[in-house]
Amino acid sequence: MTAAKTMQAAVLDSHGVAFRVAPVPRPDPQPGQVLVRIEASAVNPLDIKIRAGQAAHARQPLPAILGIDLAGVVEAVGSGVTNFRHGDEVYGMTGGVGGLQGSLAEYAVVDADLLAPKPANLTMREAAALPLIFITAWEGLVDRAAVHSGQKVLIHGGAGGVGHVAIQIARSAEVFATGSAASKTFIERLGAVAIDYRQMSVEDYVTAYTGGRGFDIVYDTVGGATLDASFNAVCRFGHVVSALGWGTHALAPLSFRAASYSSVFTLLPMLTGEGRAHHGDILREATRLIEAGKLAPRVGVDPRHFTLSTVGEAYRAVEGNDAAGKIVVDIHG
Repeated sequence: MTAAKTMQAAVLDSHGVAFRVAPVPRPDPQPGQVLVRIEASAVNPLDIKIRAGQAAHARQPLPAILGIDLAGVVEAVGSGVTNFRHGDEVYGMTGGVGGLQGSLAEYAVVDADLLAPKPANLTMREAAALPLIFITAWEGLVDRAAVHSGQKVLIHGGAGGVGHVAIQIARSAEVFATGSAASKTFIERLGAVAIDYRQMSVEDYVTAYTGGRGFDIVYDTVGGATLDASFNAVCRFGHVVSALGWGTHALAPLSFRAASYSSVFTLLPMLTGEGRAHHGDILREATRLIEAGKLAPRVGVDPRHFTLSTVGEAYRAVEGNDAAGKIVVDIHG
């Protein structure tokens, strides 16, 4: 009789408690799936909310293995998988919600549609920090708003994870981005006009940069009052997109401009199974752009090397904003 295969994983038994590192059964890939040996797992702010039980939109039955983003190496493939083989380096947003095993484990079986080849010029740690933010930026600007040259585009939160990628995706247009005074140099280096939202009102920057007309596309990556500001910053027949449109908002400013609104819910393919292949396609485009030098993600990864045994410290670093870049947990290697 063959001994059952196991792997180490950080298990969350109930919301808000410490992770329990323990051996668990190692899964085998089923048809359409890939077994990935995980090298790195990023910690997103959303992961923190899931652990605390504060993300009703990101359902994950407990006990569970959390972790949304990963980078690693293909260990085995299930039947029907033809685009990956043993030894391929891959990355993706693959689990940690909807009952799907997350990336805080030595291995994960994932839907092949959610994966893409890792950019050759990124390390495993850098690649693991990218999927959620790139997919969110791309879905908003390309899938929803169809950004193109000749437009004026406003990105709210331009120095953030999603925001700084969105600026680069939109560079065929004329791009403006809100941020703090401290983020001005970074935003400008990405190719956008920096707007200090603490110093300029919506009316002021709409007048200064669009002559009062408004922006063709406004992408809100902040939510709350910033989404309300977006409705006042968009032009007539323009388009507002938000990745955080969860509150109650007055639509009159949008309606009087005959403008459109779209939402981005990046987790939907993992929660429902619909549209998973498109996520893989988006990450293939990310790989193409990064390898061609046309997009430089700010994946400045925090220099600390967290492991499964110290994953709680990694989560605390994100909770306390105590990070010089994206927090990544090293799994193998």
